[in-house]
Amino acid sequence: MCASTSAGARVIRNSIVAMRRNLVALTPDVILAGGAIVVLALQRASRTIPIVFANAADPVGSGFVASLARPGGNVTGFTVFEFSMGGKWLELLKQIAPGVTRAAVLRDPSLVSGAGEFGAVQTVAPSFGVELRPVDVRDPDQIERDITAFAGDSNGGLIVTQNALAILHRKLIMALAARHRLPAIYAYSSFVIEGGLISYGPDSMDGYRRAAGYVDRILKGAKPADLPVQAPVKYELAINLKTAKALGLDVPPSVLARADEVIE
Repeated sequence: MCASTSAGARVIRNSIVAMRRNLVALTPDVILAGGAIVVLALQRASRTIPIVFANAADPVGSGFVASLARPGGNVTGFTVFEFSMGGKWLELLKQIAPGVTRAAVLRDPSLVSGAGEFGAVQTVAPSFGVELRPVDVRDPDQIERDITAFAGDSNGGLIVTQNALAILHRKLIMALAARHRLPAIYAYSSFVIEGGLISYGPDSMDGYRRAAGYVDRILKGAKPADLPVQAPVKYELAINLKTAKALGLDVPPSVLARADEVIE
């Protein structure tokens, strides 16, 4: 890991530790948390204060809850991902770039959800005739080295999964995709707004809106253990037509008609 990435990780970690201590010391009636890293820190600090999370991946695999239907502890909330969505990424990539026969799947190997995401893509890959290659997202040098090596062969594409390191290094990832003319699909619409080709994923704000209802119920006496963890209900498809044109791709009308956001 490069020095800048390591230093950034330490700053984030120290900030979360300080936040955890301050929040728990206030003994609130309930805490609303965003993301798995924050939930993990809070749960380690308290097993009694109710915690409602929004946009956390794989809460069972991460150990936040015993099961989705019956969380069983002081934590519940709304997930940001259903593993089956991984198959949708590959399906959309093939629809917009039919020539893709190889796909590099960019993931954070330290995340429990990373294996599930890759597995979901892997399950459907044979039906689309696509060979997969996992690429671990760690530091800029490693990302550039692996994507450049992958791009050495023809008919490649990228699938960028949900992880904080992909967001941190998004400009580099998108620049490499453009340089090597690799069609890429991302988990976040912000990538498409900044020049990425296509994205598909849950509405990031919807989880917070729904979490407010759980906070209200807990304040009225409900227990987190009795409130089932819920999956996303609203997904968004975004397409950047300027990027598609630069790659020489014609977006099928059927895909364009389903898009929630089209950037021209």
